[in-house]
Amino acid sequence: MILLVVVGLLAGVITSISPCVLPVLPVVLAAGARPDGARPEGARRSWRPYGVVAGLVVSFTASILFGSLVLSALHLPQDLLRDAGVLVLVLIGLGLLWPRLGELLERPFVRLRGRPVDPDRNGVVLGLGLGLLFVPCAGPVLAAIAVVGASHRVGPDALLLTAAFGVGVGVPLLVLALAGDAIGRRTGVVRRHARGFRLTAGVVLVAVAAAIGLNLTDGLQRNVPGYTAALQNLVEGNQGATDQLRRLAAGATGGPGAAVGSGGPAAEADRSCAEGVPTPVNCGAAPELTGLTGWLNTPGNQPLSLASLRGKVVLIDFWTYSCINCQRTLPHLEAWYRAYHDAGLEIIGVHTPEFAFEHVPSNVAEQARALGVAYPVAIDNDYATWNAYRNQYWPAEYLVDPAGVLRHVSFGEGGYGTAEELIRQLLVERNPEQQLPPSTEVPDTTPTGEQTQETYLGYHYAPLHLAGADPDRDRPTAYRFPTSLDSGDFALDGTWTAGAESLTAGPDARLRLSFHAAKVYLVLGGQGTVTVTRDGRQTAVIPVTSVPKLYPLVDDPADHDSTLELAASPGVQTYDFTFG
Repeated sequence: MILLVVVGLLAGVITSISPCVLPVLPVVLAAGARPDGARPEGARRSWRPYGVVAGLVVSFTASILFGSLVLSALHLPQDLLRDAGVLVLVLIGLGLLWPRLGELLERPFVRLRGRPVDPDRNGVVLGLGLGLLFVPCAGPVLAAIAVVGASHRVGPDALLLTAAFGVGVGVPLLVLALAGDAIGRRTGVVRRHARGFRLTAGVVLVAVAAAIGLNLTDGLQRNVPGYTAALQNLVEGNQGATDQLRRLAAGATGGPGAAVGSGGPAAEADRSCAEGVPTPVNCGAAPELTGLTGWLNTPGNQPLSLASLRGKVVLIDFWTYSCINCQRTLPHLEAWYRAYHDAGLEIIGVHTPEFAFEHVPSNVAEQARALGVAYPVAIDNDYATWNAYRNQYWPAEYLVDPAGVLRHVSFGEGGYGTAEELIRQLLVERNPEQQLPPSTEVPDTTPTGEQTQETYLGYHYAPLHLAGADPDRDRPTAYRFPTSLDSGDFALDGTWTAGAESLTAGPDARLRLSFHAAKVYLVLGGQGTVTVTRDGRQTAVIPVTSVPKLYPLVDDPADHDSTLELAASPGVQTYDFTFG
């Protein structure tokens, strides 16, 4: 908790001085002073700078945590808040240019008992609008907060992290706003030309609002050197901060953001249930399958329950169809199902989605057939069973004995020999007289050695690995390849539209990836083609169908360093690189 607060506070400070906030800085400086002109020396303190920054912090933090929930509940466009922020700045700017309009706009926010409009109160409203335009400034901390907000499961840790981040953002901006106020109070030229100062402030507000609304500030944000990158990486990119942020995101969503293949206990009551235990142990009663939204591969697609499966050995596999780690596990599960189903084994694949397209039952059904999954599949779109098991990993296996007791867990790939031996032991315990078939022989393709880690391409994650520029959100943007690319990073060229989970290709879209691995896979959707060029030589042209799924790009016998370049036709969606 303390680490989250410290990281959030420092990350907020760094964000407030980073290149992405340059467009709003003139507004903060101009807004710090009262629009009715500077006061004489010794006049009472103005609360306007505090109001501007307080409004900015409140609207910024509230929109990032709860904006998606409110807009989704009201069936409103996700970019409505940004448009509202632009409108607020324009209206206040016009109010400064035409005082009568300004008075009409400000009256709803003051007491109407004959008192004049108080410009200090106007500062809060201006800050509220400004905060809605401040949201795109992102780093790892803000990305984690955005994931929590998008999951609509905001807990105390997320609230505390967001509050700390907001305070960190507000402190440098308050200093700037107070500087604007001090200039207004102490500069004789400003005092003598109060009306001109008011008009200038109005022009600044309208100009900045128009520039942001028309995306004219994007080039500035991309082309200004990332002078805070090293500092941000020091604060937000260290291992302790990364682990805490991933844990926060995984805990809030019960899924996206969780690491694949990490170890850890499945049941807090019994740490012997941790990954890798080679003998059956007693982990307590297995949680019931709950909150599932559909079933596949059962008679009439009717639901199953652990209670109805008493007397059988049950293997519960948490998976998602576009996950390469899960796909490498499936041949073993399918072989076990064929070999041991008649001997009393039931396998249930709990499909808990990582991406939005994996929530679509028809997509799950089509890909389950394509991957040869014949055992029952439970669709866990609401993460109910995932959360009942306190699971955090894809893939994860939970082995349940005929009495409904959880006897073994395994996270990630590998350990198939141990898992099969435990299945055989439980089947023999169930019926000592039956003869089991020989153990299955399926090659273990679990990668070994150091490889490039899984790389997400949507804007919730892309700033961590996208070289050359931060992605603009939800609008077509032109990119250019940087002159160099570090291993594990990717870069864009041509026109791309960055969504929360994927990048959609536009005209002349190309993507370059530097990696260290033997095998490379990419989740693709939409329709079109992807031309694959490796180290300057074209190796494949991939036709992409409408249902997003995993496509192999590289298949070599050993890990190596290489560069991959993809040319995608307009409309193709790219989601996630995985490596083997």
